[in-house]
Amino acid sequence: MKRLLIFACLVLSMSASALSQTAKDAPVLTGLLNEFLAGAGRNDVEVHDRFWADDLIYTRSAGSRIGKSELMKGVRSAPAANAGEPVTTYTAEDVRIQQYGNAAVIAFRLVGTTLRSDGSKSVSNHLNTGTFIKRKGKWQVVAWQATTVPKPDAEKKSP
Repeated sequence: MKRLLIFACLVLSMSASALSQTAKDAPVLTGLLNEFLAGAGRNDVEVHDRFWADDLIYTRSAGSRIGKSELMKGVRSAPAANAGEPVTTYTAEDVRIQQYGNAAVIAFRLVGTTLRSDGSKSVSNHLNTGTFIKRKGKWQVVAWQATTVPKPDAEKKSP
């Protein structure tokens, strides 16, 4: 009986692991993430509104938590970019997607590349984890965690 119980637990854990690794909706989720990052770079209100669920819990890298209404308030109140101002584009690297039925977790390194009018650029990195839920056929983020990746000491000292 003990062996049967151990075997059953092993089979269940292996099947749960296999289920999480297949991520059948990975292409859709990857597309959604890339669309969002492109929209975030230009502060696109519609892209933000589609991406975040109404019941969002967002934990900022500074340690504060906000919901969708506060996040959208910030997006809507951001001033439009002027010519000559720095432009930041965002990309996702080292993307990992695990799907659990109608839930999925996406973990990735967010790379923000800022170009200035003088030709200089700076790069920021964050480790982000998002929990997506599929409701009525539509994937949206219900939880998000952003963590700033510290710059190496050599970069901190350079001007």
